[in-house]
Amino acid sequence: MSPLVQIEGVTAAYGASQALFGVDLTLKEGGALALMGRNGMGKSTTLKTLCGLLPPTGGRVRLAGVEITGRPAHRIARLGVGLVPEGRRCFAPLTVAENLLAAARPGPWDMARVGALFPRLAERRDQVARSLSGGEQQMLAIGRALMTNPRLLVLDEATEGLAPVVRQEIWAAIARLRAEGGLSLILVDKSLRELRQVADTAVILARGRTVWSGSIDALGAEQTNRWLGV
Repeated sequence: MSPLVQIEGVTAAYGASQALFGVDLTLKEGGALALMGRNGMGKSTTLKTLCGLLPPTGGRVRLAGVEITGRPAHRIARLGVGLVPEGRRCFAPLTVAENLLAAARPGPWDMARVGALFPRLAERRDQVARSLSGGEQQMLAIGRALMTNPRLLVLDEATEGLAPVVRQEIWAAIARLRAEGGLSLILVDKSLRELRQVADTAVILARGRTVWSGSIDALGAEQTNRWLGV
């Protein structure tokens, strides 16, 4: 069986400024991968090339064996990629329910199931998104991505800047998604402790290149100090 995601030798640039110099990443169906690295090392850019938000300048991207290199974002989304972007980006004037319905596609994830995963969203379904707390907006961003009924959920800094109690609530939801199965995950986050609890593999980027990959259990002090330490 082909891996769900294959990124091979991908390069990318913002205008004249090159950001990726050779990224390799493989995710098996049903797996969870932690994409790691210090700030500015290419993690979000890699996700953008995967999701079609930034066309790569070289290399290949495949989803379930299908070449998706350079395809537009809406076509990649329809193939089953759900993105929870950095910064949440909820539709501020719309209610919680309207945000969720705007993304809805047929499948097992519906408003009731999202509400069961995040009870706060069920309680606030008629509130406009701009009136929610930062943590609630992050839950809404995750719920909105799930409403697309993806086979791959991509989370870019899903707990960044949130209060510890809200971070725990979101990590618990991610762990529940992992336990339920049927969904593959790529996670970018700074908390190695939480990532170890949900991810089975890891990829570390440095200066736009893949410098380490393997089982997250094999990620030891030497690698974390070299590539992730301050």
